[in-house]
Amino acid sequence: FRRLARADRRTLPTRARAMATFLLYESASGYALFEGLDMDEIGQTQEAVQETVTDMTRFGKVVKLKGFKPFTSAANALEQINSVAESTCSDDLKNFLEMNLPKVKDAKKAKFQLGVADPKLGNSIVEHTSIPCVSNDHIGEMIRGCRYHFSRFMKGLKDGDYERAQLGLAHSFSRTRVKFNVNRSDNMIINAIALIDILDKDINTFVMRVREWYGWHFPELVKVIPDNYLFCRVALAVKDKATLTNDGLKALTEITGDEDKAKEVIEAAKASMGQDISPVDLVNIEAFAKRVISLAEYRKSLHEYLSAKMSAVAPNLATLIGDIVGARLISHAGSLTNLAKYPASTVQILGAEKALFRALKTKGNTPKYGLIFHSSFIGKAHARNKGRISRYLANKCSIASRIDCFSDFQTTAFGEKLKEQVEERLEFYDKGTAPKKNIAMMQAALEA
Repeated sequence: FRRLARADRRTLPTRARAMATFLLYESASGYALFEGLDMDEIGQTQEAVQETVTDMTRFGKVVKLKGFKPFTSAANALEQINSVAESTCSDDLKNFLEMNLPKVKDAKKAKFQLGVADPKLGNSIVEHTSIPCVSNDHIGEMIRGCRYHFSRFMKGLKDGDYERAQLGLAHSFSRTRVKFNVNRSDNMIINAIALIDILDKDINTFVMRVREWYGWHFPELVKVIPDNYLFCRVALAVKDKATLTNDGLKALTEITGDEDKAKEVIEAAKASMGQDISPVDLVNIEAFAKRVISLAEYRKSLHEYLSAKMSAVAPNLATLIGDIVGARLISHAGSLTNLAKYPASTVQILGAEKALFRALKTKGNTPKYGLIFHSSFIGKAHARNKGRISRYLANKCSIASRIDCFSDFQTTAFGEKLKEQVEERLEFYDKGTAPKKNIAMMQAALEA
């Protein structure tokens, strides 16, 4: 088999003429085995083969149905197709091939070969049965012909039976694929971080509207309460500044958390230069401020939800770089698996694609960082060391994402050690203190 796999493609059809050739087709209703009767009639070029396989009259003379093993149930069909998708030879497939093909002790001495569509499945069949397998363009076109004319080879099938079997199996197979993907909760993280970004923009826009709207009545409050969320809560508590007295000190203190700040609000209301406000205007401002506050509180709960999801899906990445930045990396990559497959150099500039392509086009300097710029480590680094620490941080993020993606159990031990390494690297850049070696840190994480 290995000798056949290394052979030049032009010699494979010649090999097919020298020995009997069988074709394995995994249909939605069962395993089908076809036998090639006269391979010379098919043609040697790919164009000739394509012309032959589309004509049932010609194709039926060179290929015949050798054996068929129907799936016993829908569950059995799903199990077998999952095995085929994973390129593994199941017990049912092994028994079917051994019953319908000549017995083989040594694949090198066999006088026939089995054509398969998937080379990895061929490797698994060779390993389990010693049946020599071959997979190339010529065999692929032959199997395409078997698939194209399958319903005509099966004499007992009624119109629509095979299509219904395909549809039912496709739904079951797709359902298992989707469930498998949901178990990692990548999609939940991607949607959560996207919603957080949208809420941040909307809340900021709405607060600016509340500030401007209420500022006509109480303009001094903007300077006293600069925080957006607190501003909306204080505006709801104050309402009409003319009615604000020292009796509202307790309520304002609970909102601001500072009695001096609450007194400052009351004094500013007494000396305010703002215009009077009508009850109708005040009702609309209150309703809008309540909506902004509810959005801000929902954003806070959504952040807690995202933190919980990151702890379950990518705990090491979240521990290393934070929930928000880690979620943005996963979202930009498309999934945790995609992020784990990226090299560190790609992780470093993830999110700065426009700047990268512009730099390549103009032959300028390429960007040093993308989404990881929002990490606290980049902010702590000196200007001359930002590029170096971003490269080092991207390396550690790549390691953390791979551990999270491919490990059998979830832990934050590696993330904590990787974070310590980045902090030690920052100290090394500033003070020259030698950091610990990576192998020692990973060994400590394994023992933790």
